[in-house]
Amino acid sequence: MPSKSIRSMIKEINNPDADGNGLWLPNIQRQFVWNQDQIARLCDSVMRRYPLSSMLLWRTNEQIKYRSFIQNLNDGKVDLKSHYQHNPNKLKRLVLDGQQRLQSFYLALQGCIDGKVLHLNVLSGEQTGSEEIRYQFEFKISSEHNWPWLPLAKIIYSGSLPEDLLSDLAKDEVSELNDTQRRQAIRNLSLAQREFSNDSVLLYHEIDSTQDDNPLKFEDVVEVFIRANSGGTKLNKSDLMITLLSTEWEDADIVFEEFLDKINDNERFQFSRDFLIKLSTTLLGYNAKYDVDKLRDDKVRKEISENWPDIAEALLFVKDEIVSKTYIRSHKALTSYNALIPLVYLQYHFPGQLAKSKILHEYFVPALFAGVFSGQADSIIDKMVKSIRENEGFNLKKVKSMIESSNKYLYVSENHLLYSCGYGSGNIHLLFNMWYGRDYKSSGFQHEPQIDHIFARSILKEQKILNEATGREVQRFGAWEINQLANCMLLPAHQNGAGDKGDKSVDRWLAEQSEEFLDLHCIPKMKTLWKVENYERFIDKRQQLIIQRCEELGLLSSEE
Repeated sequence: MPSKSIRSMIKEINNPDADGNGLWLPNIQRQFVWNQDQIARLCDSVMRRYPLSSMLLWRTNEQIKYRSFIQNLNDGKVDLKSHYQHNPNKLKRLVLDGQQRLQSFYLALQGCIDGKVLHLNVLSGEQTGSEEIRYQFEFKISSEHNWPWLPLAKIIYSGSLPEDLLSDLAKDEVSELNDTQRRQAIRNLSLAQREFSNDSVLLYHEIDSTQDDNPLKFEDVVEVFIRANSGGTKLNKSDLMITLLSTEWEDADIVFEEFLDKINDNERFQFSRDFLIKLSTTLLGYNAKYDVDKLRDDKVRKEISENWPDIAEALLFVKDEIVSKTYIRSHKALTSYNALIPLVYLQYHFPGQLAKSKILHEYFVPALFAGVFSGQADSIIDKMVKSIRENEGFNLKKVKSMIESSNKYLYVSENHLLYSCGYGSGNIHLLFNMWYGRDYKSSGFQHEPQIDHIFARSILKEQKILNEATGREVQRFGAWEINQLANCMLLPAHQNGAGDKGDKSVDRWLAEQSEEFLDLHCIPKMKTLWKVENYERFIDKRQQLIIQRCEELGLLSSEE
């Protein structure tokens, strides 16, 4: 098997003047996923002369999209669109297996991460009993004083002898080194120069599709790519799906990434490529099962690529409807993305019905709260899609019946209500969405409504009780008692802070509120319960009021 040195292989990356017009990445490759620790570990392996896995290259004239390696990585984000090349017909050599290693070496020797370049600690390398890392590498700012860390690229490309290089890169420190430190530094410089220039370090196999006796086409190479990447940093399901989809739709990865940036809205939501592909196949009639084999079918791939603009439009519409008409404004409250699929199916095939209906309040939010899509969601999705298709719309009565036939329900028990909801849980956002949804309009707030403790945590933590066994005072209320549902309410931001609730005792603040306010928030009207010494009685009474409210909303089962 042929081999090259790291130094010579790196020289071919992004270099149209190199053999075969240089080394590039095919569009079927995922993004770079290694972190700085993994890069440092890889370079430590080189210094310790550990064998590296072989790489797989493809020399081809095929008209396919490809991109350059990353030279400057900032905040871990990459704009793939800016890296794609515009000469799909020319001869090129593409990396099918080994991208993570080659990209790491390229960043180590020719690039930077967040403006930092890779440095070697020239005094590291001493053997210890049990060591995970022997030779220390870190990304550092070159302009800073980093001794005993020296830039790896300057070590490898200097052309100077180790003794001269040490004097050149560390003029002020050399005179202060003792003999042992000096020998260690020179030994490390020599070792780095030798191993990164060792012609036997990088083994590779090259598929040459430019020869008449090797008729491999792009579809064949995709299968080779999938099998080759079954080891190492394994391809996950979405990587495989995108790889297969790219055989029909070469811009799929870029289009999906740009769409995810838009719909996730600065990470407020967590839509993923997996969801987009699952949604697409479901909307196009291929059921909800997330199966790689679906995209091995040319017809499925073609339908996704042709219909993606309409699929994306339907999903964006549904997401905007949810954000504008409910309090589900982030991933914290959107406890199941699968629950969206029937709604997007409705909007995609029967546009306009969702906007005119009460589906969000009467089905969607209760379904999330009751966990209808937990467990085996695909079966529920397929049944709902079938119901929507056959009824040419969303028949709430039939959907409820279908859900119940699957032993799922749009309501919960009292115990689930009182003990699974609490401060910080996703369920409490959903409950408050139904509880306050029709009375509190988001357009009336300067800021988003906030979930707040009625009795502040700081006040409850101050309450003590005597531990008779030890004779010491201990905290009276634990975390769950403080954060439980019956001590939580939803407030506009302008009411929850200095100048309002935040500056007053609970009894004084509640005394200033209207009767309508107390009813809306299920606050007991017996004023003696508003004092902290009666907190437990307040909780008992408010639990009863909450149960009554949820019964009115149809959220509770008739049986416990």
